[in-house]
Amino acid sequence: MRQSVKFLHTVSSCGLLGALIAYGLVLWKAPQASAGQYADMRDVISLICRYLLVPSLALSLVTGLVAMIVHRQYQQKRWAWAKAALGLSMFESTLAVTQSKAHEAAGFAAQIAEGHNPEHAAILLAQAIASEWTVLFAILALCLAQTALGIWRPKLEFKRSEA
Repeated sequence: MRQSVKFLHTVSSCGLLGALIAYGLVLWKAPQASAGQYADMRDVISLICRYLLVPSLALSLVTGLVAMIVHRQYQQKRWAWAKAALGLSMFESTLAVTQSKAHEAAGFAAQIAEGHNPEHAAILLAQAIASEWTVLFAILALCLAQTALGIWRPKLEFKRSEA
């Protein structure tokens, strides 16, 4: 049971990191010259989120929490609790922010395609993409921090001053 949980957690973490990298690559390299191309790019990002990012994140979170139950010694380790807290915050931020940014940007692209004040919509779209990059880097940093905690397993103990 322990090996299966560890295997699933590792594989889902790899899928999560790969999904974040794929998301960034599509956002960076996909053609966005027209509203149609932009809409296609948003569809690809939506597919990455729906079929790779969110399921990998959910599986990683669940298997991480199950690992804490199966391995009783993890319940005594601060690094495991820090990793669990980071996982919960990452899950919440990924669902809330990534999905909302994708829908917001798709709405701006639709406004541009329909011709409703295209200059204003284009400015809002550029701002949405810039903040999407910020969020993507923040989520990627959380993912790497969790990976580092899982590999190095620091003691995270406070040193008491002896006076």
